Amino acid sequence: MKQTVNDNGGVSKSAKMIPLSSTNLEKCGKRLRQGGLVAFPTETVYGLGCNALDEAAIIKVFEAKERPLTDPLITHVTDNQVAFQLWAADMTTTSSSTTTTADSSSSLEGRAIHALCDTFWPGPLTLVAKAAPNVPPILMANTGFVACRSPQHPISIALINAAKVPIAAPSANKFGHISPTRSHHVWDDLKNEDVWITSNDDDTSCCQVGVESSVAKIEMIAADNEKGRITLLRQGAVSLQDIQDCLTEAGLVDHFEVLALTKKATDETVANVAPGQTIRHYSPDIPSFILSKSLPTLNTTSDVEREFLRKSVLIDFGGKLKTWEKLSLAYRDLSEKADSAEATRGVFETLRWAEQIRDANQILFSEIADDDDEVEGRQACSLDALTLALKDRLTRAASGVIIDSLHTGIDK
Repeated sequence: MKQTVNDNGGVSKSAKMIPLSSTNLEKCGKRLRQGGLVAFPTETVYGLGCNALDEAAIIKVFEAKERPLTDPLITHVTDNQVAFQLWAADMTTTSSSTTTTADSSSSLEGRAIHALCDTFWPGPLTLVAKAAPNVPPILMANTGFVACRSPQHPISIALINAAKVPIAAPSANKFGHISPTRSHHVWDDLKNEDVWITSNDDDTSCCQVGVESSVAKIEMIAADNEKGRITLLRQGAVSLQDIQDCLTEAGLVDHFEVLALTKKATDETVANVAPGQTIRHYSPDIPSFILSKSLPTLNTTSDVEREFLRKSVLIDFGGKLKTWEKLSLAYRDLSEKADSAEATRGVFETLRWAEQIRDANQILFSEIADDDDEVEGRQACSLDALTLALKDRLTRAASGVIIDSLHTGIDK
């Protein structure tokens, strides 16, 4: 790690916990303006923030996270106009005392962006669109598309306002590891980096969604710019149906094809327009596998299988693995009643708990079944957005590996 100079002129090699107060938030805002890094909570997960228009600060984020430059950063704003200035779309607006909407002279792309922002911001939806010339290429993995969102957590709002600059912020963890939803999670991953970590006496009030935002890419696909496409690239709390309903309400649904590519998985060497696309992501530090929904959970297992379970941490959803609880090394159910909001709120905390269980050889997840088969471009309509988000995070935590018998797991 590169050495950095602290406020007193000395060399700083470690993170610093910053208790929340209005004074400290102002100090954190100044630090961001001056090119420093600050970790802060949003309604989704903790972010590692920097000045989104400062290339040197952006590089610090990549270095602190050990993140490949192919994985872009999301820019966070509190004023929609700031995001509009980062996108290349014609965003002509009409202002009133309470709202700012696209007028009839805006492009179709601009009208769609306005409709989505007006409906879902502040909140857990990131929008990706062609970038304006002033956006640093490193911020967007040199793809020409920049991602923006407006968080709704009061601490993130206060910090962005104190910084007076848009804040680029990926999750505040080492790349590929489990996302943080508590300040001590950030400390565990980044304690040896030059990062200020905002902390609160009650961390449980933070990150109530518990998984990263949905990401939707907007692009025009017809030469006359009269036909566009909106692609859901990462599943969060906002669903494909939510986006389609928004376009219908705005009278734009006939102009846009809407589809999902949330099962997309790429290698770390491939530049993406949105984060969270690699197959191994959100991953514990010990091997993790998904137990196929077709695998019977009976107590009549062989001695070899029982030994495998005795070295396994089980993470359940809806009690599917309950009969193996006493056979396992440790067991937790993300939600006994299969409540997706309860499960996503605690999934990353549970994954961090599981990787710290002494003598554990592997973590086993209960597979979350699709009620309808999902094919590329069509989402299972009977599953809610957070169930799909939970399925995505556990699939990537296990690098997509599903085992259909305990013997398969033993062979791994």
